[in-house]
Amino acid sequence: MSAFSTTDILQSFPEYADTTPLDYLRETEYSYLDDHGQTYLDYTGSGLAAKSQYHAHNARLTDQVFGNPHSVSPTSENSTRLVEQARSHVLAYLNASPDTYTAIFTQNATGAARLVGEAYPFTRQKTFILTEDNHNSVNGIREFARARHARTVYVALQSPELRVNPAVLAEALGGHWWEWGFDKMGIAKGGRSARERGLFAYPAQSNFSGARHPLEWVTLAQQCGYDVLLDAAAYLPTNRLDLSDGNPQPDFVMVSWYKLFGYPTGLGCLIARRDALCRLSRPWFSGGSVLAAGVVHRHHTMAADEVGFEDGTLNFLSIPDVQVGLEWLERVDINMIATRVRCLTGWFLQRLLALQHRDGSPMAEVYGPTDLKRRGGTICFNLIDSQGKIIDERIVAHETAAASISLRTGCFCNPGGVENALGLNAHLLRRMRRRLRKVTTIEGYINVTGLPTGGAVRVSFGVASNAADVDRFFEFVTKTYRDRVTDTTRLPPRLGC
Repeated sequence: MSAFSTTDILQSFPEYADTTPLDYLRETEYSYLDDHGQTYLDYTGSGLAAKSQYHAHNARLTDQVFGNPHSVSPTSENSTRLVEQARSHVLAYLNASPDTYTAIFTQNATGAARLVGEAYPFTRQKTFILTEDNHNSVNGIREFARARHARTVYVALQSPELRVNPAVLAEALGGHWWEWGFDKMGIAKGGRSARERGLFAYPAQSNFSGARHPLEWVTLAQQCGYDVLLDAAAYLPTNRLDLSDGNPQPDFVMVSWYKLFGYPTGLGCLIARRDALCRLSRPWFSGGSVLAAGVVHRHHTMAADEVGFEDGTLNFLSIPDVQVGLEWLERVDINMIATRVRCLTGWFLQRLLALQHRDGSPMAEVYGPTDLKRRGGTICFNLIDSQGKIIDERIVAHETAAASISLRTGCFCNPGGVENALGLNAHLLRRMRRRLRKVTTIEGYINVTGLPTGGAVRVSFGVASNAADVDRFFEFVTKTYRDRVTDTTRLPPRLGC
């Protein structure tokens, strides 16, 4: 059994006691977890919705009448009113002036990334720069850049914390670190400016390692002449992003609402500076996004501002739930959630690093920061069996699911993260590129590259997490994997990253 107990979290993190109101919410608004014996450890995959959010949705739909907003009828105007209220609340939540920013509703964060990628004015003279720990939804923008003959440059991660060397980043952006001057956080203090160099994209918090990158990189890149796309999907569930004057102001911000508060799904936002939006040129038009279009003369005029980027009919029955979710977070207090998540993350890391087989060998390997400096509540790792081999993540996925523990396994749509974590570098891949051209499956890729496994295990915390969740996880891991030799012969093939 574990050498730890629930009371240990207060010894290591006494501020955990300040978050006891969240225990009441666990018993009431999130009681479905304990009612069904579920241990939920996948908040980076999806947040959980409070019962109050579902009740608000039901009450709105049963008490009012809503119609397609592309009209002036009473039901249409009712829909439009609530949609615009939600749009305004999104900007207010981020302290974003409506004169500077607008909120474009999309299907998800991926839809927000695509809006930027397909409309960004890439040319041969421009560069798309991104860190290696971007989500595939951002990695995919490189195909739009490639189609327009722009260059794509990845800024490497450094093991073991999977962070970026700020000097390397500055040089990739076209500056030199000695011209800027950096503090220990990798924050630039000054420098020269340029114009129209391209697009820089990075996550405020990695969905793979939990590492947080400085928001000040936004200002650095803009001073170097780049537009900035900030992926805030993994960052916002436990942090407020302040877009007011005097703070870093990305040109574009990707948001996924269900990751913040679980419901509604199928909705995201592209938060865009109005001046940056004017630099985009959409490659097509659709119903809802045009002011006028003709068939005989084959002309069209795009609608102004956010309307020109919202294709078809908006999800007008669910968009008001974004405002409900934001109001819920405001009532709960995002700072209290952040404190609890930080305490649970630190306590989990302590216990994970202390896990040992009876011969004293470690039972886990962590990918990313092993302390709480500049990191969020996402922990990526692999378990190690008694022979020193990585326990295949598919075994962990199957066995934790059978124990009603929800976590994530795989590469989490973050191939750069897993490649760096498992030691797969560009030099090695260049030597293997001929063999890799013939690979058609993930298993074949793993065999050719010699990777020890195809991914990792990810645990993450959120609003309804508590110390008992951590206890249950470690009781299961200790009982199931201590001194065990694992076998992969009967595992099903991997389906994708």
